[in-house]
Amino acid sequence: MASKEVVLSAAKQFLNFVNKTPSPYHAVEEVKTRLLAAGFRELREADSWDLKPKDKCFVTKNQSTIIAFAVGGQFKPGNGFSIIGAHTDSPCLKVKPVSKVNRCGFHLVGVECYGGGIWHTWFDRDLGVGGRVLVKNGGRIEHRLVNIERPILRVPNIAIHLMRDMNEKFSPNKESNLIPVLATTVQSQLNGGGGSCDASKTEESKSANQSDKHQALLVQLLCGELQVKPEQLLDFDLHLADTQPAVIGGVLDEFIFSPRLDNLLNAYTSTVGLINSCTGPSLDADPNVRMISLFDNEEVGSESAQGAASSFQEYVLRRISTGGSQTAFEEAIAKSYMISADQAHALHPNYSDKHESNHQPGLHKGIVVKINSNQRYTSTAITMAILREIAGKAEVPLQDFMVKNDSPCGSTIGPIMSAKLGMATVDIGAPMLSMHSIREMCCTSSVLQAETLFKNFFEHYPEVFKSLNF
Repeated sequence: MASKEVVLSAAKQFLNFVNKTPSPYHAVEEVKTRLLAAGFRELREADSWDLKPKDKCFVTKNQSTIIAFAVGGQFKPGNGFSIIGAHTDSPCLKVKPVSKVNRCGFHLVGVECYGGGIWHTWFDRDLGVGGRVLVKNGGRIEHRLVNIERPILRVPNIAIHLMRDMNEKFSPNKESNLIPVLATTVQSQLNGGGGSCDASKTEESKSANQSDKHQALLVQLLCGELQVKPEQLLDFDLHLADTQPAVIGGVLDEFIFSPRLDNLLNAYTSTVGLINSCTGPSLDADPNVRMISLFDNEEVGSESAQGAASSFQEYVLRRISTGGSQTAFEEAIAKSYMISADQAHALHPNYSDKHESNHQPGLHKGIVVKINSNQRYTSTAITMAILREIAGKAEVPLQDFMVKNDSPCGSTIGPIMSAKLGMATVDIGAPMLSMHSIREMCCTSSVLQAETLFKNFFEHYPEVFKSLNF
């Protein structure tokens, strides 16, 4: 086992990543920064690609999905792909296209629930906003990232004196009870932040300016951060985020308390695994292409141009396979293998009855292999055997997870991608608690274990594939 210092060092580097990434756009930008520092170059979908062995490249979609790959030194069209798939999005509250809500002397911000969040955990949290803003700058439209890390929003709970049964059945209405407070009307008017001045505008002028769809104070804050004028704002996609940073926790410094563990942990560790696998000589002898595919919109079904259900990954794979026989792509699929890396449910000490008695993953006990005969997960005996062989070489422990027969089962991008491509796939993840809460929990050792497993996967999959005798 690695020393505690090594485990904590890897965990703290992950914390630095997650604290900078309140939205999928920030996650992709941080991944790009690390790839560029490691010698990868950016490609554009609209350009022609001229790829050679040992090239290291990446391409983005919608600035929220990224595919990065390193071409093996012995790669020829028709050879296989070693792929890790993960996702960049997490359940959150998103600012509505028209978000201005004034009620009872408060300026509120209308939000939409994105994904299957545990929404009661968003009450009484100190919230900022982060995301992207489309800005008109002269004759150009620019994509800008913004991250307001100070607490500007809050969804206040109702006092127990006014809702005596709150502890028995608190189930807030997502439309009417989950609207964050930005400011009071009184202070807004005293500070010149809108109020009666908005009423003087005509309906025609209101519709002509995107900024008028939102609270003036919020628009002023965004414009100040970006150094632009309100009329330059064309549109934006803003995610609310907890301003409390991700931290190491527990009396023994063994836990990570953090937002967005599902699934930034795997987006980050797969990136580190790919980069680390390219630092030694192993890439020179690799017949495969090593790849990470980090998709947006997994939490809402993946059916988007930048989601795993799109043709984006297939197009990238086909372009890399160009130059061989007419069936080079199809030949490559048969030699390829994909890890679908998404977080897994650890045994909950207060709800142990929710777990199948023989499948109870624990913290610090290894990466979890997820199995479901009804194909909510894609793991098969063959794909699990391949992973176990690689994990043995990496000295990373594995655990098995299966839901109870009387329990619903979640899913991942694994079934979507494997069905679309016909590619051998296994579903895995790091064990965690509080999945889909605003503050999730996992163990520090998962970061290093995932990084190590992914690095060894890229280095050893081709030789394990060759060992298959069927």
